[in-house]
Amino acid sequence: MRSGTRALGVAESYAGRRPNAGRGADASGSPDAESVLCGAVVRADRVVDGAGFGTCTVGGADATDAIRGLFADLGREDVRLLFVAGIAPAWFNLVRLGRLADAAERPVLSVSFESSSGLESALREQFSGDELDARLDVYESLPPRRPVRVGDDTVFVRAVGLDDDEAARAVRAYTPEGSGRPEPLRVARLLARSGRRWREGEGR
Repeated sequence: MRSGTRALGVAESYAGRRPNAGRGADASGSPDAESVLCGAVVRADRVVDGAGFGTCTVGGADATDAIRGLFADLGREDVRLLFVAGIAPAWFNLVRLGRLADAAERPVLSVSFESSSGLESALREQFSGDELDARLDVYESLPPRRPVRVGDDTVFVRAVGLDDDEAARAVRAYTPEGSGRPEPLRVARLLARSGRRWREGEGR
């Protein structure tokens, strides 16, 4: 991959208590607790080349549209690939990876960093009725999760628009030695945390 090839990494940050299960509200009763999203444009040679911010609802169902909007607002036609941190940001606000790839007209890679038996049992524990059915529908539509060895670390990747070998090469191309995390996602996570603290007044 050429050193100047750009990818967009999207990560989120929220603080506070989780929503009451199945109610779409946080524990204080607010129906619209928000998580800060950051999209960081990073070149394969690790140069940061832009960033944008958005929000999605904690415990909601708007993460896919929020990421799609963030990408559109950035207007970066030079971005060749999207990385997303996991599939369930903002407390099970599941990302429809196929819909996101179609909207962006770019391959999408969801990367997570811990081994897991899956989200189904957690979804069934936290939700019921129509909210559970909607989340299971999204979850069951996702591509399989594949381990990718990066140096001494293993990450777990779901890919739309790339086969397994292409996805592994892309993850390795954007992951600095010893980091264990693709640079677009590392930068996006740092900026999302800073953006969240600024919104809460901690950075003023």
